[in-house]
Amino acid sequence: MNSPRTTLYRDKFHGKVMGVCSGIADYTGVNVFWIRLGMVILSISLGWPILAYFAAGFLLNKKPAHLYRDRDEQQYWQRVRQSPQRTAREIRSRFRDIDRRLASVEAHYVSSNPRLTAEIERLR
Repeated sequence: MNSPRTTLYRDKFHGKVMGVCSGIADYTGVNVFWIRLGMVILSISLGWPILAYFAAGFLLNKKPAHLYRDRDEQQYWQRVRQSPQRTAREIRSRFRDIDRRLASVEAHYVSSNPRLTAEIERLR
């Protein structure tokens, strides 16, 4: 089952006609101008994308009002949709860095506190 944050929605708030291009831009992280420009060019040259646009406008759900807390969370979910494996590697890397820094703080605190060091040794 998909998370609400990894689903394609129509974005009526930022949209011009039905919000499909704006929803695609939100989903992919591409600037909405380029999505709209591509849609216009494809519609003029091929014709069928305008039908797909209206079909998507009727089939897609409207984007929930408070889907993201802030811009950082929106960018995070765009990265997850683009490359989940890369995002997972970045998160693991951040946790390794936090773990390394915590170990450094712990080592500093324990080495500078002889009473705590003695207590830890007594427990071993």
